[in-house]
Amino acid sequence: MSAIDDTTDAPADVIQVLFVLYPGFGAQELCGPLEVLSSALQKLKDPDSKAFEATIAAPTPAVTSSSGLTVKADVNFKTAHDDLHYYDILILPGGKGVEKILSTPPSSPSEPIPLLQAYAKLQASDPSKERTLLTIGTGSLVLAHAGLLQGLAATTHPDYYTKLEIACKDAARRGENPLEQTDVMEENYVVNNARFDLGEDLDENPFVLAKKPDSRRKSSARKGSVSLRQSLTRVDSNARRAALKLGGLRLITSGGVTSGIDASLYLVAALASHESAEEVARLLQYSWNKGVTVEGIDV
Repeated sequence: MSAIDDTTDAPADVIQVLFVLYPGFGAQELCGPLEVLSSALQKLKDPDSKAFEATIAAPTPAVTSSSGLTVKADVNFKTAHDDLHYYDILILPGGKGVEKILSTPPSSPSEPIPLLQAYAKLQASDPSKERTLLTIGTGSLVLAHAGLLQGLAATTHPDYYTKLEIACKDAARRGENPLEQTDVMEENYVVNNARFDLGEDLDENPFVLAKKPDSRRKSSARKGSVSLRQSLTRVDSNARRAALKLGGLRLITSGGVTSGIDASLYLVAALASHESAEEVARLLQYSWNKGVTVEGIDV
């Protein structure tokens, strides 16, 4: 059954999230972000005002992680393709199973690469909707293999920085513009194509780092806040969004397990409110570490 059929009673303002799993995915890379998003509320004092609705997509009715956790899928990949326009966020956890995905030739990729590429093409064909693609850990290697990181900035688990650089260079050679490289950064998480407003008081800005950590390459990263509720006070420019890479698709790559939690808290702040993100962090007894925004639409 379609995920749309299963969620017809969900409020219209609930943000729809598709978790894309595969054999050998990382259990913590799934559970951390899922816990964050499922705990977030649009209104802090209203427990019924859930901000996010999650759907699990997998190639089989159930899929097992590298640590032996078996998760029941809500939809298969065919249904996920059919309903792709429905989702506001697509999340790809990393894990040991990534190696099998990367072993397939780029000319004939296996899922979930075609699903990721279709989501990016959907944004490019319809830039009026704000969509997000998030990967955790080695999930960014899949994006590189899919050719979706060219001209953007990205990060991954620290053990895989060099491998990500090589994968991005290989993708550039295969692409239409071999000179269009990827800036691999040693950051907690990296946000491309965000809507943000730096604001007047940077001390109160939830996405500004007080001190930027050393990066793999010197970065001109812009660090800004992205509260959807605040940004909607001004008019967005679809034309400007369409001119960005991937049609303005917000693309976030993160480091290891805890970086995925940090990036998920960023999404709560960006699409619900900063207060909601802080409350989720408090409930989880978690200290939220910020990342960087490298490009965005000033509205």
